[in-house]
Amino acid sequence: MINLIIMAGFKNQTKDTHQECCFLKGILAISARRALQKEKIDSLEKLSDYTEKEILQFHGFGRNTVEKLKIYMKENDFAFRFEA
Repeated sequence: MINLIIMAGFKNQTKDTHQECCFLKGILAISARRALQKEKIDSLEKLSDYTEKEILQFHGFGRNTVEKLKIYMKENDFAFRFEA
């Protein structure tokens, strides 16, 4: 019975981790996705709170990655925040 409780907790934890790692899978490399995960950015809405310049400071983000991200965001009606 204890094993079932432990396994149930593990299954829920695995599901949460799986959802986080899959945000932008197929769009960005794993290093860029991990950087977003580290910053707790798990949606395009949260991502749109940042400027391109801020995103470029993250590990795993270069011009090419940001361009891919801009295209994907535009297709989904999102954009980076404008710099003031």
